[in-house]
Amino acid sequence: ISDQKPLGCWSVKHGQILTCPVVCNFETHEYIAVHDDKVLRIWKNEDINLDKAFKATLSADVYRIHSLPHGGPVVLFRGGGVRTLDALLEAPQQEIENVISDEVIRWSGAFMEGQQPVLIFTTEKGGNFFVYVQKPKLSSLHKYKLEQQESAKPVYFTAHMTNQTVTLLCLYSNDSVYQVLIPLQEDTEEEEEILSKSLLLNLSVSGTVLKGTSLVVLDKDHVAVLGSLAAPGKEPRECLTIWNTKFQTLQTSKELPLGTSGQLWCYEEKFFLIHGKVLTVIMYKCETSSLAAAVGKLKDSQTPDVSSFVNWNSLEDEELVVSFQSQESVAPKAESQMILRSRRSSAAKVLPETLSVGQLLLNLKDASTYALETELRQLMAKASTPDLQATIGCVVTALTDRCKRNPKYYPQNFLQQIVETRDLSYSLCPDLMAVALEKKDMHLLQICLERFPDIPEEITYACLKTFLSISEAHLQNIDVDLDSVICYIDVECDDKEVKTEIVENGFSAEMDQDMCDTKIPKESQSRSHGESCPVGLQKAALLNAVLHSAYTETFLLPHLKNLPAQQAILFLRYLYYLYVKCSEKVNTTLPGIRSPTINQIMDWMCLLLDAHFTVMVMLPEAKELLSNLHKFVRAQVRFYSELNKIEGSLRELQRLNHLRESQTYSIEVLEII
Repeated sequence: ISDQKPLGCWSVKHGQILTCPVVCNFETHEYIAVHDDKVLRIWKNEDINLDKAFKATLSADVYRIHSLPHGGPVVLFRGGGVRTLDALLEAPQQEIENVISDEVIRWSGAFMEGQQPVLIFTTEKGGNFFVYVQKPKLSSLHKYKLEQQESAKPVYFTAHMTNQTVTLLCLYSNDSVYQVLIPLQEDTEEEEEILSKSLLLNLSVSGTVLKGTSLVVLDKDHVAVLGSLAAPGKEPRECLTIWNTKFQTLQTSKELPLGTSGQLWCYEEKFFLIHGKVLTVIMYKCETSSLAAAVGKLKDSQTPDVSSFVNWNSLEDEELVVSFQSQESVAPKAESQMILRSRRSSAAKVLPETLSVGQLLLNLKDASTYALETELRQLMAKASTPDLQATIGCVVTALTDRCKRNPKYYPQNFLQQIVETRDLSYSLCPDLMAVALEKKDMHLLQICLERFPDIPEEITYACLKTFLSISEAHLQNIDVDLDSVICYIDVECDDKEVKTEIVENGFSAEMDQDMCDTKIPKESQSRSHGESCPVGLQKAALLNAVLHSAYTETFLLPHLKNLPAQQAILFLRYLYYLYVKCSEKVNTTLPGIRSPTINQIMDWMCLLLDAHFTVMVMLPEAKELLSNLHKFVRAQVRFYSELNKIEGSLRELQRLNHLRESQTYSIEVLEII
């Protein structure tokens, strides 16, 4: 999420529908999905085609799958039956009992009680609500009836477990949160027990009422509620709120002007919610609360070990300096005292200094260049290990901010040193590559492309366009890392590549001519067969850095379509040259450090052809290149096809060599039929 990179995508066939959320099996690292209510699918990250994944058709409709760390997946059926996934896979068509009758499941959750998974779900029938507690491994089932409330009914449930007791929190339509305690008893009772509830929280402050739609538990003293704030005489506003249940106070809130889906998730101290059309992630931290913190009267000078609660800046567009606070003990504070953190800067902890990093950077805003760089070097040297990345991200941001304010200032060597020696990412310093592009700093862009794992496709395209457009003469005066090209592009004094006679992997000019009807001049053959590189050493090294950059085809393709036709042809010529070079080697691997792989070359060739095929077909200067590329690929296909024909014979020969005594000398003739 922080890198904004899709890592995998799978789809069911047309007409099939995923009918419950997909979960991950923590033990096997597999994904588990159900489509069309009864069809179970299990696959791993490396699987591409979902239709070829493991499939099991079950005998009953699935409501939800819950995956528990150290407990494995647990499957809840619409009829109330529960099975562990392992038990279900042993006999997928086993009969599933109907626990509920004429009831509709409204919510479900799963927990671990020691080594035993516990599944809880709530149902509704005729305005009455019921709670079921099941332990599938022990075949234990308890049913409870929820105490009724006049003129109000539950709209959302959530739960947490402590000390053998499940605490069920119910968000009611009367803008209140009620608490229900459910003991995990072992005895079975014939009579249906009624669970009493107690008022936990009123969602109203000074006449403003929160109409909640979703509720999550943060810890024993804090809950988060997503909903609409309705003030008298004003339009309702969707917002995320955090409440202190111990002192009945609204801890903090944040308006969500773009609207939400009404759903809120919480995982590993992060909120997940749909804000407008994007998934927003907000970090938080909390610990045992105090009255002073709850009413916003906590003073940092009195309690230096208290840090802020929520990091709201993921919802903001403006630039905000990251404030570093202590993390030894964390408790909520008023919104004015919160740490602000955006996706564009990393989570912050503390430097053992009087001034926070944010305050120090503000103080250095107008300092001299020498003072600024000296202080920043000291700051990076002092940063503790957990805070190092965030601190360095702030340092780079401070430098790029000054570059934008002062066009004459550009600490090229300092920035290159930071990127080369530190483990940075694009999201830690998002303006760095934009400044480097503006300054035409090719070496820094090359380093970033090779080291940053999360570069947006728009920036990758901008680098590619810049590399292709810059003149070879200008690049001669630029310091560029040539390690990725120096081993396979040999340069003479006139900068022309030395011709090579190596012909392997089934390609030769004679074979090519035998296969193709069209004859081409020898000069064209020499050029098109990749014997001379279409770009200079410096430009080749920069283009190799682009080939190494991670990307998602869906996001990169629209940008590639904007690449000028002449630049697209030049890039394709270079890719074709690399492809031929790879094919000259038996292992299809180019020598050198960080040289492009055959897969990277092929992927980029396909991308470029997808983006510009129509234009290239129409351009006379591209016709010969496409024709030669087609012939070369066809020759490769023919060669590997011939190899496939004798694969069985080669394997048999290998087997015979193992069986034969190798100590005696002999000459044998094997006839391959």
